[in-house]
Amino acid sequence: MKSHHRLAAGSPKQCQGRVAEDHALRRLLQAGHHLLARNYHCRAGEIDLITLSTANVLVFTEVRWRRNLAYGGALASVTLSKQRRLIVTARHFLACHPVNQIRAMRFDVFGLTGLPPHWQCHWIRGAFAAA
Repeated sequence: MKSHHRLAAGSPKQCQGRVAEDHALRRLLQAGHHLLARNYHCRAGEIDLITLSTANVLVFTEVRWRRNLAYGGALASVTLSKQRRLIVTARHFLACHPVNQIRAMRFDVFGLTGLPPHWQCHWIRGAFAAA
């Protein structure tokens, strides 16, 4: 299964987001992950990347990019409200793809700070849990 929905990146912000997602996806693939979906969305929200790890763990990854650490930076931008939307969207994915319901799962955040190609990357595995 490939991408559920691929956004047409037209605005500068969408293009920047695509660059950050591309970088995160490359890192995930280098770590042995297999891409299941990109920009999966439902009414509740969107999950940037859904992959299967080498340990057969279903990984929902939120990618955030900030040019600087103002307002807490990329990682701090994944608020409790955003986490809740990601969890609801993940449940939608699982309902639509029941074969994945038996897998262990986790929510990762991939935060980028600065400008490419010299940005700082922080991949937080298991950044939060579904309650």
